[in-house]
Amino acid sequence: MASPQRLTRTADLELVRREGKRVRTSLLEVRVLASLLRHHRIGVVVPRHKRSAVDRNRLKRRLRELTRTTWPALLATVPPRDLLLRAAPAAYDADFSRLADEVQRLGQRVAREAA
Repeated sequence: MASPQRLTRTADLELVRREGKRVRTSLLEVRVLASLLRHHRIGVVVPRHKRSAVDRNRLKRRLRELTRTTWPALLATVPPRDLLLRAAPAAYDADFSRLADEVQRLGQRVAREAA
């Protein structure tokens, strides 16, 4: 069973993708939409970009871990949001510290713009 803090249903993902405000960096894009729930929900999308399943799953695990450890502290004072994090093709070649910097930067921008 999925965690209630994860955005997993296709309809919810599409709604955030279609109507959410976009914030981008060179490696990642996040769409942000206000939520009626009492907590944030985060979805991670990693398109294939002609990569293997192993590469794709590794990148998904890294992004999930970074959002799990970084964003709760940054978004603690922000009203509940649905966030959809999407990887660009260049994210596959980035090392973990660069991904961490990008996720941190995105979290800070989302928190600043939501305040």
